[in-house]
Amino acid sequence: MAALGTARCVFRSYSRVKNVQKSKQILVRCNVRTLCSGTQDNAVSDHAKPQFTDPAVQDVLSRITGVDLQKVFQPIKQELKPPTYKLMTDEQLEQAVEEAREQAKKLLQMPPVLPERKPIDDVLSEDKILDGMDTAKYAFTDITYNIPHRERFIVVREPNGTLRKANWEERDRLIQVYFPKDGRKLTAPLIFKEENLKMVFSQDRHADVLDLCLVQFEPDSSEYIRVHAATYEDVDKHGKYELLRSTRHFGGMAWYLVNAPRVDGLIVDMLKKELLQDAVSLVSLFHMVHPHSESAQEAASQQATGTELIKIYAQKDSQRSGYIELALQAYEQTAAEGSAA
Repeated sequence: MAALGTARCVFRSYSRVKNVQKSKQILVRCNVRTLCSGTQDNAVSDHAKPQFTDPAVQDVLSRITGVDLQKVFQPIKQELKPPTYKLMTDEQLEQAVEEAREQAKKLLQMPPVLPERKPIDDVLSEDKILDGMDTAKYAFTDITYNIPHRERFIVVREPNGTLRKANWEERDRLIQVYFPKDGRKLTAPLIFKEENLKMVFSQDRHADVLDLCLVQFEPDSSEYIRVHAATYEDVDKHGKYELLRSTRHFGGMAWYLVNAPRVDGLIVDMLKKELLQDAVSLVSLFHMVHPHSESAQEAASQQATGTELIKIYAQKDSQRSGYIELALQAYEQTAAEGSAA
């Protein structure tokens, strides 16, 4: 290793890079601000398409996610310890529940949804004199500690003498070598292969897949986006929305389906579970993202609210209008019987 100015560069052959750290799986949270340099302000103009990070969008997605404390704080595999019992007054119990709700909100913070990062294909020089000098690639990495990883200078020398900037896959691998992140592996686990994902989905472990995906990949990487899309598609195909409800992944799934656009199944599921306000909020979000749709324009002209929003959507934009109307009728009938009783 040689020192160049204030930056220290280390080179290694890819053939010699090995994982020297045995990682354990943990759940991590990602912050959009630390992942994207130059993130734009959440406020957008009236003519711009709403973004995932917009406060109005986040508010809707947070509301329809729900907060089921039993699910958020469900038991996990860990070292077995004797239980702890506490005697509380009603006031203390209420305070403890409120604290649990606040903690649940933090645990339900949604991972970022980002566009796929642009490929890196920058050639710095072509030194033909080095052609054939070695059969392996060499990576040169600036390992200065106070540099953000996205700004870290990493180059690769090809066997043919070409010196180029490292692509994203190489960057992720080398950064993990010198700055290891707990739970992340140099080689992606086999679970993310398409055939293995199908098997895991059959076991209803969709949330586990997304949790592990957050650890292994960067939120704007192609693999991260592919795994999330495959998971959401399987949930929607089999109507297993409950698996992600009250998890930090429900908002991302709803946003994916709204942009597809394919929210009919989720609306029907909400109505069957008597989550009318969630269904109304989802249709409102659909109108925010697709302001020029027939239902959005009709709802705006009529200033529709509540169940009228769902009825207009079913009539104008739904591909399964009959299912939504039947689910809404069943909900209204159940609500009427409950009021009568």
